[in-house]
Amino acid sequence: MELNELKYTKGSTKNIKRLGRGTSSGHGKTSGKGMKGQNARSGRVRIGFEGGQNPLVFRVAKRGFNNYNFETKYACINLSDLERFNDGAEVTPELLKEMGLVKKQLDGIKVLGNGKLTKKLTVKANKFSKSAKEAIEKVGGKVEVI
Repeated sequence: MELNELKYTKGSTKNIKRLGRGTSSGHGKTSGKGMKGQNARSGRVRIGFEGGQNPLVFRVAKRGFNNYNFETKYACINLSDLERFNDGAEVTPELLKEMGLVKKQLDGIKVLGNGKLTKKLTVKANKFSKSAKEAIEKVGGKVEVI
């Protein structure tokens, strides 16, 4: 058997539906789309669109639990922000708010490890990232979790 002798199995192929070709095919003129109207146009509407009426998805009440209102939100500061303080200073949440580094304390303050720290500081906060903790201790400072 040669490649040019291969044939499709009977019934495995189907003629394509050629739209807009004459009237005898049944798919001519309007190409099976009917007469005028939104569905006869070229642009189709998205799934769930109800002609401008508020869709069912939006009308039905939302159910189930959502943690959004109860999640702990931290006010974050970076190591680069701590560079403002003098060497040997004690950094507290009150001092950070006073200096304007933190607008709202939210559920606490978290120190992140972005930037470099060259000063020896005692930092008091609610949470520390691993890299921030290592960087503060590497310079000789202290980390205190409130």
